[in-house]
Amino acid sequence: MKLAFLKKVRVVISLLFFLFILLMFLDFGNYFNQKAMAAGLYLQLAPSLLKFLTILGLGSLGFVVVIILTLLFGRVYCSSICPLGTFQDIATYFSKKAQKRKHQKKKIFRFQKPYNILRYSLLVITIVFLLGGSAFMLNLLDPYSNFGRITTNLFKPMAIAANNSIVSILESFDLFWIYPAEYRAISLLSLLFPLAIFGLVFWFSLKKGRLYCNTVCPVGTLLGFLSKFSLFRLVIDTTKCNNCGLCEWDCKASCIDKDNHTLDVSRCVSCFNCLTVCSKGAVEYKFKWHKRSVEAHEADLEKRGFVAGSLAMLFALFGFQSRKDSINYSKNAIVVTKASTVPENKTFEVTPPGSSNLRFFNDKCTGCHLCVSACPTNVLQPAMLEYGLVGFMQPRMDYHTGFCNYDCKICADICPTGALLPFELEEKKLTQLGKAKFIQENCVVETEGTDCGACSEHCPTKAVDMKMCHGKRMLMPEVNEDICIGCGACEYACPTQPYKAIFVEGNESHVLADKPKQEKLDTDIDYEEDFPF
Repeated sequence: MKLAFLKKVRVVISLLFFLFILLMFLDFGNYFNQKAMAAGLYLQLAPSLLKFLTILGLGSLGFVVVIILTLLFGRVYCSSICPLGTFQDIATYFSKKAQKRKHQKKKIFRFQKPYNILRYSLLVITIVFLLGGSAFMLNLLDPYSNFGRITTNLFKPMAIAANNSIVSILESFDLFWIYPAEYRAISLLSLLFPLAIFGLVFWFSLKKGRLYCNTVCPVGTLLGFLSKFSLFRLVIDTTKCNNCGLCEWDCKASCIDKDNHTLDVSRCVSCFNCLTVCSKGAVEYKFKWHKRSVEAHEADLEKRGFVAGSLAMLFALFGFQSRKDSINYSKNAIVVTKASTVPENKTFEVTPPGSSNLRFFNDKCTGCHLCVSACPTNVLQPAMLEYGLVGFMQPRMDYHTGFCNYDCKICADICPTGALLPFELEEKKLTQLGKAKFIQENCVVETEGTDCGACSEHCPTKAVDMKMCHGKRMLMPEVNEDICIGCGACEYACPTQPYKAIFVEGNESHVLADKPKQEKLDTDIDYEEDFPF
């Protein structure tokens, strides 16, 4: 049976998933419906698993679908659904094209022995962290999250620059078809990790194919366990094979050994390249129940590994703790001539709305940066060590860069892991992420004797009010912590540098603030009276 068409089907599906997720992260204009786009992440294994363990909802069972697909057809998740896997295939494709243009007859890939100690060690360490209720290792190694960080921090700035260049060209012809986009650069340190992962994955793709998937990625290793029991798999028919080596040289997983006519199912990513290059039809994709053979001892070891991994995942299930329109607030135009001197002494960093508390957020977030990319005010920025090591690269509220829009809940709508629980907008408007703290010694009213009031003007709940300061003729900010929601509009608007005169101290756990008091008119209006003029 000719099954070479399976590769074409796989390529089409891979590109659809890849382009869909790529557009999600590159959507700098919020052109797409956020909830609809987030639904496209249903089949991303690690985010789906974490979300299920958080909310225990049927809408988060995508990881179960992935497991079923793996038990049926092998690692089709790695070949078609995972965006980082498709990115590696694209890099490999152009690498092969470049070699052909140079008329190189070099064997692109060849069989390699698996790095089992490394791959299984990383999987065990990841499971141990999950047993402790932490997603730290998934944060570092999850392929979807790494693809998100690479796209948000490396590709999105280039997309915005290209967009703005096109806007400038069109405007020179009085054409206003598209609009410029703003990008607030993130810190250089937060770019280093995505850049390092990008370099590692790209180099592996060019030289070693899917080595990252079969050595570093814990998702790939876990699905490799399951694929040993898949009902349909690639096998080599030794009666047809003429030992030409074409399948081995085109296998990007380096799992085909032509000399011994074997194929390592645990490393095979079901790319179906071998089906298209084998002219003898020796490579087949067919139903094959696992049978005992001369490799019985190896099979027993594989079964023990699978059972151990399955038990660990079950323990992890019980070990988990369940627990566009943006307003453009421009900064105040006051010119500050004196540098502020009193540091903002924060005890707790502010976590995004919907995160409940810092520990819950750290345990559930994989740092995919989808919320960072989608945030219309760019207040969400990658953390370095602000949350500690366990929160590395997870998003934090950076009120020097932006503020949390009072009428926005995009981050919670699109979070794929459940680290940001969904909520209604009215609930968000009363959720207190932190409390504003005023440092009088930094305020320009104190240091330069000039009126300001930027913090009060931009406060959506009027928690910051201007009061006459004792002994001074000018107004000073006064914070009502009971109605402050910690949105950071005051901190962002404050003109003092390098330290702000007002900043938000994060709450250890999010709480409900009091409702802002409604001002009443001094006189009652008679609505039945005729219009007076």
